[in-house]
Amino acid sequence: MKQWIAGGIMLLVLGMYGTVFAGGRKESKVPPSGAVSKPKTQAVSENVFTYTVGDYEVSLLVENRSQGNPSILIGADEEMLKKYLPNGTYATEVNTFLIRTPELNILVDTGFGATLFQNMQTLGVKPEEVDAVLLTHMHGDHIGGLQRDGKPLFPGAAVYLSEQEKAYWIDTDPATVPEQQQRSFISARAALEPYGESVVVFTPGTTGASSGELFPGITAIAAFGHTPGHTAYMVNSGGERLLIWGDLVHAMEIQIPVPDVSISFDTDPVMAAASRKAILEYVSANRIPVAGMHLVYPAIGTIAAVSEGSYQFTPAE
Repeated sequence: MKQWIAGGIMLLVLGMYGTVFAGGRKESKVPPSGAVSKPKTQAVSENVFTYTVGDYEVSLLVENRSQGNPSILIGADEEMLKKYLPNGTYATEVNTFLIRTPELNILVDTGFGATLFQNMQTLGVKPEEVDAVLLTHMHGDHIGGLQRDGKPLFPGAAVYLSEQEKAYWIDTDPATVPEQQQRSFISARAALEPYGESVVVFTPGTTGASSGELFPGITAIAAFGHTPGHTAYMVNSGGERLLIWGDLVHAMEIQIPVPDVSISFDTDPVMAAASRKAILEYVSANRIPVAGMHLVYPAIGTIAAVSEGSYQFTPAE
């Protein structure tokens, strides 16, 4: 595998990203806010929804819709299931998000890579025009669109992941993990291999901290538990914010009102619940809208506390 760009070198790389991003295109990706009047939200299609954050546009790209099985939930008793999932199932999606700034196209996760490129085409963005891919973590439904047959599907992009996520998935010898998990570790390596020296490893910050900025107005925030290096991304422009929280929530109907409920896919269910509770409290207290990879369309909205430790989600309109 080609040389990794370590977190300690990250600032140098970012200072030079004109070379990392294949020449650093100068044209504006999104017109400045004063140039045109942009609606706060726009339902582009049944799979694409755009939300404006200052001078930035964040677009939901839906890859898949399905019904989840409550059997994967941890900590949900019969009473909770009857109250929050009366039909014995819950709606879920596989989503990615495209951030368009006046200078950059930044993709957050790549889903399975099934309808991703069609959704991007709806917005007029080509794969070669993506400058960076930010990974929340390295499960298959988040890295599936990075490569095909050993070739990068975003040839002009640098790929960003937390040092904790790299240590878990890439630095671990697949032969040392249980056999049923080995395929996932091998797939994680294969997803990054084509990007070689364009893989950037960073240390995420914490909620409310100034550290963790990867690009102007885009900050990485630790949300560990679902995986060891699971990361959320704060988008901040023109005094407005949006937190793309990755897989903080899978079953929104029950995990938002009862954040102690985790899922069997969590590497550390207790830590995942702790991250969920801390972030729900933070965004509700600070009135920060959120977006999620398994929230249902439009998958962007606000969080409000309804009682001690319990919250509700209101979708953007």
